[in-house]
Amino acid sequence: MARIDVGTAGGENRLAFLDMIAVSEIGAPLLAVSDDGYNVLVGATAAKPLLFKSYADHPNILNSALRSTAAGRYQILNRWWRLYKAQMYLRDFSPISQDRYALQQLKEHGALPLIDAGRFDEAVAKVANVWASLPGAGYGQHENQLEHLRDAYLSAGGSVSK
Repeated sequence: MARIDVGTAGGENRLAFLDMIAVSEIGAPLLAVSDDGYNVLVGATAAKPLLFKSYADHPNILNSALRSTAAGRYQILNRWWRLYKAQMYLRDFSPISQDRYALQQLKEHGALPLIDAGRFDEAVAKVANVWASLPGAGYGQHENQLEHLRDAYLSAGGSVSK
């Protein structure tokens, strides 16, 4: 579960959407063997978890096979983390800081009103270019099915409009 509280996040749908992103990016098996994904390095699997130990800052560990520094529950690239850390006055790479970063991405891409209104499919489409595992991302990586992600969102307490 996201660590940020419901009031700070802005509602249950937002928390559920954060949890859905984690399921998409990390996967339920790896979430279960890590600190709910917050300490996961890119390229990790449940069978071979690649985890970092300190939340003092983004670990900035390059996975040379994947040419990526993605880390944490939302697989944040170090180059973006540095910018947002300064812009948002984030002190560390703690779970709450990672949650705040992800919410900022949702805000900047215009997804928060859609999430709040329960317009799940539209919200996912708005942020597909942010998270490579979302359907329609187009990065040449594995993209999850929208139905699977909707189930994860609903299981996390999110609601959809009819």
